[in-house]
Amino acid sequence: MTPEHETAPRTTATAAAGRPAPPGLVRRATADDAAEVAWLAALTFPLACPPGTLPADMAAHIAHKLTPAHFRTWVTSPEHALIVHDDGDRLLGYALLVRGAPGSAAEIEAIHAATGCEAPYVELSKIYVHPDVLGGGVAAALMRGAVDAAAELGAGLPFWLATNKANARAQAFYRKSGFEAVGERTNRVGDQDHHDLVLLRTRP
Repeated sequence: MTPEHETAPRTTATAAAGRPAPPGLVRRATADDAAEVAWLAALTFPLACPPGTLPADMAAHIAHKLTPAHFRTWVTSPEHALIVHDDGDRLLGYALLVRGAPGSAAEIEAIHAATGCEAPYVELSKIYVHPDVLGGGVAAALMRGAVDAAAELGAGLPFWLATNKANARAQAFYRKSGFEAVGERTNRVGDQDHHDLVLLRTRP
């Protein structure tokens, strides 16, 4: 994402099939959003962790990887796109995309086997919604924004993500959004290994 996107006009969230669009706008984040996005990340990350994840490990992950400084950097990075759902009073969700090579051989092998394409790919690294509005259409609006942002980061590049194998709700949402499982990976949080599915978007 280039710096000029920081002040790009907001776009109105469109309606999901069979459901009115939630109030608010999906837009690119700016540096001024960094503190609020970091607060939202700290709230939502533990809710997505599998049962048994140690509180100390979650706290360390938040403290070292989800700070306002991280989000300010991602706002201005040409390899990242940070989008938010803004209802005018507060941010209800956010998504982060990154263009590049995946961090593990398992991810690269799974995506290459499914697509025949070499990296770079576009990863949907994070997509989180405030717990107060789960099921209200915010995640769907963010996903539509993420699909558009992925095309801006790299039109035609494979678009992928990873989610915990135990998170059935997330998997159902991603399948509905056009993703399918193409492999697995191990993701370490603190001293614990988490087992994830690697999913690739194969249809609209």
